Amino acid sequence: MKNIHRHIFLMPLIILLCVVEAFSQQKTGSIKPVQLRCEYLENPLGLDLEKPRLSWVLQPVRDTEYGQMQTAYRIIVASSVDLLEKSQGDVWDTKWVTSDQMQLIDYSGKALVSDRTYFWKVKVKDEKGRESAWSDLAFWSTGLFDQKDWSAKWIGSDELYDKSSSTNNISDPWFRKSFELNKKPGKASLFVASVGYHEVYVNGERIGDHVLAPAVSNHTKRARYIAYDIADKLVKGKNVIAVWLGTSWSIFPGYILNDDRPLTPIVKAQVAVYEESNPSFNIRPITRISTDETWKTKPSPNKLLGKWDFKRMGGEIWDARLEDKSWNQIKCDESKWKPSIVYPTKLILSSQAVEHNRVFEEIKPVNIKKRKDGSYRVDMGVNFAGWTQVNVSGTPGDTIKFQYSEREQNNMTFGLHSAYVLNQSGTGTFTNRFNYSSGRWITVKGLKKELTAEDVKGWMVRTDFKNASSFQSSDTLQNWMYDRIKWTFENLSLGGFIVDCPQRERMGYGGDAHATSETGMFNYQMGAFYTKWMEDWRDVQGTESMVGDMLDTSYARKHVTSGRILNNGVIPHTAPTIWGGGGPAWGGIVITLPWFMYQHYGDIQVLEKNFEMMKGWLSFLDTHVEGNLMRRFGGEWDFLGDWLWPNATAEGMNNDSPQNLCLNNSYYIFNLRTAAKVARLIGKNDDAAIWEKKAELSSKAVNEMFYNKNDYSYSDGTMSNLAAALLAEVPPKELREKVLKRLEKEILEVRKGHIHAGITGGALLFKLLRDEGRDDLIYSITSKKTYPSWGYMKDNDATTIWEMWEKDLPGHSLLHSSYLYPGAWFIDGIGGIRRHPDYVGFKHFIIRPPAYQATEIKSAQTKFESPVGGIEVNWERIGKQLSLEVVVPPNSVGVLQLKPQDIIDISKYKTVKKLPNTGDLLQYEILPGKYSFK
Repeated sequence: MKNIHRHIFLMPLIILLCVVEAFSQQKTGSIKPVQLRCEYLENPLGLDLEKPRLSWVLQPVRDTEYGQMQTAYRIIVASSVDLLEKSQGDVWDTKWVTSDQMQLIDYSGKALVSDRTYFWKVKVKDEKGRESAWSDLAFWSTGLFDQKDWSAKWIGSDELYDKSSSTNNISDPWFRKSFELNKKPGKASLFVASVGYHEVYVNGERIGDHVLAPAVSNHTKRARYIAYDIADKLVKGKNVIAVWLGTSWSIFPGYILNDDRPLTPIVKAQVAVYEESNPSFNIRPITRISTDETWKTKPSPNKLLGKWDFKRMGGEIWDARLEDKSWNQIKCDESKWKPSIVYPTKLILSSQAVEHNRVFEEIKPVNIKKRKDGSYRVDMGVNFAGWTQVNVSGTPGDTIKFQYSEREQNNMTFGLHSAYVLNQSGTGTFTNRFNYSSGRWITVKGLKKELTAEDVKGWMVRTDFKNASSFQSSDTLQNWMYDRIKWTFENLSLGGFIVDCPQRERMGYGGDAHATSETGMFNYQMGAFYTKWMEDWRDVQGTESMVGDMLDTSYARKHVTSGRILNNGVIPHTAPTIWGGGGPAWGGIVITLPWFMYQHYGDIQVLEKNFEMMKGWLSFLDTHVEGNLMRRFGGEWDFLGDWLWPNATAEGMNNDSPQNLCLNNSYYIFNLRTAAKVARLIGKNDDAAIWEKKAELSSKAVNEMFYNKNDYSYSDGTMSNLAAALLAEVPPKELREKVLKRLEKEILEVRKGHIHAGITGGALLFKLLRDEGRDDLIYSITSKKTYPSWGYMKDNDATTIWEMWEKDLPGHSLLHSSYLYPGAWFIDGIGGIRRHPDYVGFKHFIIRPPAYQATEIKSAQTKFESPVGGIEVNWERIGKQLSLEVVVPPNSVGVLQLKPQDIIDISKYKTVKKLPNTGDLLQYEILPGKYSFK
């Protein structure tokens, strides 16, 4: 009876709480801003942008609601956390702005001050005008806005690199500076720029968890600096800041061609120490510490093995006999340390506005064999680029050697090797620090004790961009391709640019970038990464890459790095590395990549910042146009067309063939048309008109010279030339469908469903087929298991994607950027999450799962973290029936496109409506929410 009375008493209270909750839900907004970003980065340090851009995405408050939209936003930026928590925007308060924009909003508050921290938050109004809760706090700190703010000097050791030597001759140097503080500081941001990698220590403690810092730059023009918050590591009394430099890129051939810079790693660093943790903008520091001749230096036990050169990237040797564990501590004896050398060096200093390199994915051996010669062969189970750690033992003074290989039959590939010299203890642990290896197998020589699986570890090292996709289907081969393409891409992303291969060259080729960039954007959050890489391309413009004019017989350097400054708009084939060969499709990345970024992220600034570079590139190409056709220019390695198609090495790729000229002219037209779109968008209408006219005239010239009327093909009728012509809109409109049909025949009949294209041609082919929605043709290619195909790689024990379709040709990489272009199709093809042709940044997007019988895939589950939030598409076919689950994130609109046989029932959803058909596709508009259709 007592319990009954208690329940009767509680009922009114429960009803009252339900009413309050219901009223509260009506008053509370339907969305909340999350994932706050500044210049694509989460809480970045040391930005030197005076007007950084702020972004967020929206999270639904209640998963059961539909149609959530942003109708207004309010951003507050404050100089302290206390002010921000009180919602006092002393730096910037936008008040309420009526807008649905939530990406890349320009900061427009008070002028920012160097070396300060800014705190911000945002709230929004939803579709009914209800205010959201405030977002969580976010922040960014500023770097140094003016080059004159740098009081530090470039310093290095007295060891200089000998270019004539067969291997590196200099040690990785230590530097240190001791100083006194009267009290423990509240704020101290240490800015460190280096040519060569660096690590930073304060009072013996390593600062930061990143590795191989900073991001790679063209050190003939620029060095990037990193901001380190060291206030909590400093103490009252004596302190020491120590820096360890790694030789690495400081001796790369592209950077040491001329003798106007020191042939040794150098560093420039400074810190302003403040008493307050949040000093006012006009407060002066209590002291400044800057690199100069008073800093002490000493060789470390570590040294680069190799030349940081083609096939000679080498490794590292650690001489444990030279260890000094006190080198970065206050107690270190500096009596035998030398004064640093000041090297007057003119470089632009800019902040590293891209994610750091970090250690990922611990890898353990799957097998270790002891061989007859006493060496050990370690199988790590997967090909990877990164670091290894090996416990070693032997006689004091012995050198333990490590060799790295991609191929089971070779002890070493591409000259990658490291070593460890034992000290008097006879034991030690080798670990990478300023170099990395690439391979699957490790050969260890010189051990006196058995090597076990517990003695060996590996880690993949890459730039720490965030993942943006997940994909799983009923097709095991497609799943394997998705997984291995992503793994390969990650292993190529060290240092803020995509390398062609991490073991032989480590260069950022433009042609390879075209083959990987959309794969990157559909699978990772690459905004900051590609923004940085575009700055690298601007830095290298005007620099000759490999060779001089092929007609200039007096210029003999036909096969070596040039580095001559031509200042004529030319784009070298790689950035930031200058070196390497390529063709018009390599330099053309300076137009295509910004355009892809604009489509994907809605980033108009990337078009504005790179427009003059695009214009210079096209003006350079114009100097090689005769009769509206671009003619071959440069040397042997300057006019490549497609690269590494099946059996390409036997057929020859550097020839003056008509098919090569056809492809490059089609790509030239593709560049012209793309640049014209860019120009129209940013108000450069005169330039747009000129390029549109040139594109039309060149299209007519290509049709006159290369079009084959008898079979609707171009040049040799290869997939590469057909795809390039179609993508560039070379065929007249009345012939387009016939040329597309000819491409279909080339794929299905001539090549029996196999691909017959390389890096450039294959990227153009997949781009075209994705744009055309031809999942059937892409699937016919990606489903093959015989040569040439990705399935052939899988069946031949590949764990990464190869450089060539052939496995056993010597000298070629088994971890390469060549054939990663299907990576975007898993998301926008099989997954069906496509960019809308009339919108940018996924504010509107297409949902189009593959049509019935376009593939043999029965189901797929895809998630994509788009610029507007998480999109999900899960579909399954049982017979002819399609089941579909869709998540449309707040503040976006999905447009579902289906073939007529896949008509769905939308009657139970008020936020779904039928749109007019487009071609043979049914269309439905879907507002935010979670949906299930049959």
